Amino acid sequence: MSDPTTTERDPLRQRLAALEQQAEQGGGAERIARQHKDGKLTARERIDLLLDRGSFTELDKFVTHRATDFGMADKKIPGDGVVTGYGTIDGRQVFVFAQDFTVFGGSLSGAYAQKICKVMDLATRVGAPIIGLNDSGGARIQEGVESLAGYADIFLRNTLASGVVPQLSLILGPCAGGAVYSPAITDFILMTKAASYMFITGPDVIKTVTHEDVTKEALGGALAHNQKSGVAHFAADTEQAAIALTRQLLAYLPSNNAEDAPAVTPDDDPEREEAALATLVPTNPNKPYDIREVIKLVVDHKHFFEVQEHFAKNIVVGFARLNGRSVGIVGNNPAVLAGCLDIDASVKAARFVRFCDCFNIPLVTFVDVPGFLPGTNQEWGGIIKHGAKLLYAYAEATVPKVTVITRKAYGGAYDVMASKHIRADVNYAYPTAEIAVMGPDGAVNIIFRKEIEQAKDPVAEKNRLVADYREKFANPFKAAELGYIDEVIRPEQTRARVIRALEMLKDKRQENLPRKHGNIPL
Repeated sequence: MSDPTTTERDPLRQRLAALEQQAEQGGGAERIARQHKDGKLTARERIDLLLDRGSFTELDKFVTHRATDFGMADKKIPGDGVVTGYGTIDGRQVFVFAQDFTVFGGSLSGAYAQKICKVMDLATRVGAPIIGLNDSGGARIQEGVESLAGYADIFLRNTLASGVVPQLSLILGPCAGGAVYSPAITDFILMTKAASYMFITGPDVIKTVTHEDVTKEALGGALAHNQKSGVAHFAADTEQAAIALTRQLLAYLPSNNAEDAPAVTPDDDPEREEAALATLVPTNPNKPYDIREVIKLVVDHKHFFEVQEHFAKNIVVGFARLNGRSVGIVGNNPAVLAGCLDIDASVKAARFVRFCDCFNIPLVTFVDVPGFLPGTNQEWGGIIKHGAKLLYAYAEATVPKVTVITRKAYGGAYDVMASKHIRADVNYAYPTAEIAVMGPDGAVNIIFRKEIEQAKDPVAEKNRLVADYREKFANPFKAAELGYIDEVIRPEQTRARVIRALEMLKDKRQENLPRKHGNIPL
């Protein structure tokens, strides 16, 4: 004789199984096939790739929308177009939401937004990163203002979580209109080439209003936002590559602002010397070189995880490890625009510096900067304001800051690039460093203009004065005499010196004056 309790329970179990199956099918087999035909994974396939195998726990699997107008009462799918929950990446807890384009085109409803808000609230409550997998047609028109309210609820949480837990956005399909502002507030945006795009207004509206013809890809594709606008930080060839990049990036980041980034057991000699560094930086101040070659020779296993590599190439930012610990690296790149600071480079580096400071990641800065880029476009574009953002970011940062001047450090750009005067902790210089108000040639033209004009041989006199100026000022020794440089080091010993400095600074404590928040020159 069967147990009546079990018998009564069977229909409920059957209903549970049916709801689970319906939720996991999303928009159904036909729409899933269409998603695959477009070269895109489904929301659940993306989560399975992102998280450690078997670690995903789903939340709100049976939530449905509340709309009744336009026939929506008869169109309800469990989960309502977004999969939310938590799991682990390399054993560390993360929260995730994945928009499902097979359900109502991934469009956002009020209930859908509440699901996302729930995991965001949990992420900040327990101190774990939040990762958004975006693939959506935007607000659900049938819900009107409720969907707009849902977006605003998400934007608020993005803002409140900023600097508390890392927030990563993967753009794996469309992201348009108001939907773009959630990723824009997050810390890093990863896009896939030829499959994802972001824009406020699409090509059709642009053509109507401004009569410009432009494709979605040219307007807001991965390369547009990685190369031109700087909105995105990474461009991957495939979704699989974007997800792999996400896992790599998280390995350098702490789970929240109260923790340090995870360290690995160091297995690269901290005292390792690199003979190539002795000659890598040219003694000729006008000869270019790639600062990334310097960085790679200094960091653990010569592995540098560059961020925004396609944007503002005159400055380089990214993550690496030194003696097993995560560090953020900033470096002027003389191979592009002679390493000048311009608007884009200033904003790119400032954003990165502030991220590192938010999350207790020490900063190592390599300096070779002849100044700020001159020109009417830069001045009218606000180089004063934008350059001040980088100055502000470095001055405000309280994490350990180690600076290495490899060659030029001229004018205000010297001050801005993590100088001793804006609270860098340890400042090194190579013998090739030139620390001055401006280059010797320009300085001599200003200081000795009359003497040169009146000389019997103006060219010879100028050459003599330039050599004299270089001897007195365009070297690191005057700055070292004044204590602005802690040590003039041999380039091949850079790794050992930087690691020793970071080890000394690992328990650094520094606080800014009490305030609600500063007013960075936006």
